[in-house]
Amino acid sequence: MPTRRRRPASESAGAPGAEPGSAMRTLKKYPNRRLYDTRTSSYITLADVKQMVLGGEAFEVLDAKTGEDLTRSILLQIILEEESGGVPMFSAQALSQIIRFYGHAMQGVMGGMLEKNLQAFTELQGRFLEQGKGLYDPKHFSPEAWTKFMSAQPTALQSLMGSYVEQGRSVLEKMQQASAFFPGMVGFPTTKK
Repeated sequence: MPTRRRRPASESAGAPGAEPGSAMRTLKKYPNRRLYDTRTSSYITLADVKQMVLGGEAFEVLDAKTGEDLTRSILLQIILEEESGGVPMFSAQALSQIIRFYGHAMQGVMGGMLEKNLQAFTELQGRFLEQGKGLYDPKHFSPEAWTKFMSAQPTALQSLMGSYVEQGRSVLEKMQQASAFFPGMVGFPTTKK
């Protein structure tokens, strides 16, 4: 099994969008599967780590014995718990398509594209919330205006993301056509339709 290197704090992926210059919080994972927060000198749960992610807090998870960076592994555990309980975000088809990219020549491109799409979605969501702040001013509150604004958001967001996805699809198709000129790129993983 390949060993993972310990990543410098500047590279840690604990909290994308965390405040620049904020102190990195270090969590240690022990063989008994418990997580220890070195800042509070106490054991914490995966639910606590999820709250740190939701709060935009920068952190890293290190194996207490080896110093190996386990941050991604813990984040994947949180995703697995979220996907298993309640309303999953990914369909079986979407997960299958992601799996097909592992080990493929385009794996890095796919990862980068997913990351940029999530970042764009987060920025759009932030803009929508910022626009809605004026509608929810307690002095001039109008329940009708707020309801209308909120009901329009999913439609507007879907429309914006739909056009964004189409642009991405076009770029990928052009890359696939261009891959014929590069012997190392064998094409894209295919899915049955």
